Amino acid sequence: MNVFSDTAFDGHEQVVFASDPDTGLKSIIAVHNTNLGPSLGGCRMWPYATEQEAIHDVLRLSRGMTYKSALANLPLGGGKSVIIGDPRSQKTPQLFRAMGRAIEQVGGRYIVAEDVGTTPADMVQIASQTKHVGGINDGKDPARTGDPSPFTAYGVFMGLKEAVRFKNGHDDLGGLRVAVQGLGNVGYHLCRMLHKAGAQLVVADLNANNVNNAVTEFGATTVPADEILYADVDILAPCALGGVINDHSINKIRARIIAGAANNQLESDRHGDMLREADILYAPDYVINAGGVVEVYYCREGKPVTETNKHIEGIGATVREIFERAKQQNLSTGFVADRLAEERFGSKAKTVT
Repeated sequence: MNVFSDTAFDGHEQVVFASDPDTGLKSIIAVHNTNLGPSLGGCRMWPYATEQEAIHDVLRLSRGMTYKSALANLPLGGGKSVIIGDPRSQKTPQLFRAMGRAIEQVGGRYIVAEDVGTTPADMVQIASQTKHVGGINDGKDPARTGDPSPFTAYGVFMGLKEAVRFKNGHDDLGGLRVAVQGLGNVGYHLCRMLHKAGAQLVVADLNANNVNNAVTEFGATTVPADEILYADVDILAPCALGGVINDHSINKIRARIIAGAANNQLESDRHGDMLREADILYAPDYVINAGGVVEVYYCREGKPVTETNKHIEGIGATVREIFERAKQQNLSTGFVADRLAEERFGSKAKTVT
């Protein structure tokens, strides 16, 4: 079991392993960088095949949160936590209360929120043990449900429109064909926004009910899940798993724009260069999917949803700056996004004493 030699280790400030034999909790909390403020990131519950797989995931995701918060202009650093377990069969209130105690011991350097495999209800259990929780609905704003996914989708929608503007000279989505891979909470909200804007949807998901709902509600066309990346569309929106842009897929992608919600869409940095060479405009995922963390921050600060949405709309300006720099310097948009983030948070991690 390795941390320092893992390829995703990036000068992380702190990695905490927490367990509780009474509840079966096995968790890892990773704090990547706190130069701009306390680290914030979701708690993911997943049945990892090995402990090393869990370590790699939490290191990779926590680093991404540092970059995401920096480019979202938030006074936050990057962190993440994972719980090793099956969320369908191993969840208990006691488990999440134990997770809350583990987070409390980190001393405020990490703020938790929901993620894959966890829910607002799980965060309430965590909050019974620590105040370092974000994204819990306080009931004061009826537009705030505690679910950050609509806000994530809104940021992706704004980033996607900016990509269309940069590529086509306008941001009118009417008649454009958009392939949405993955119809989970974020993907489905994105479909609703795209449909309202006049886009024609092509969708795929492993959950047949989600697909059928998209056909009924949005008039979407369906394709098999293993074909969605290669659909004859204008825009590809990956909203499922990461690593889908790789050596195998790039040469078969027909879309001219890639703008989706999934984290870590590029299997490696060089695939950003390959997209640039193929004249495919890529909106870096951690830039445009930052709406959720913006909402978690504003909710925690007690600010209204109107301010959240105004901040999210600023994602367009950040994406535009990345596109323009990349074009001027003949670099990939992913490379430029990383450098811009590092300008904001400082590429060197602080030393913990």
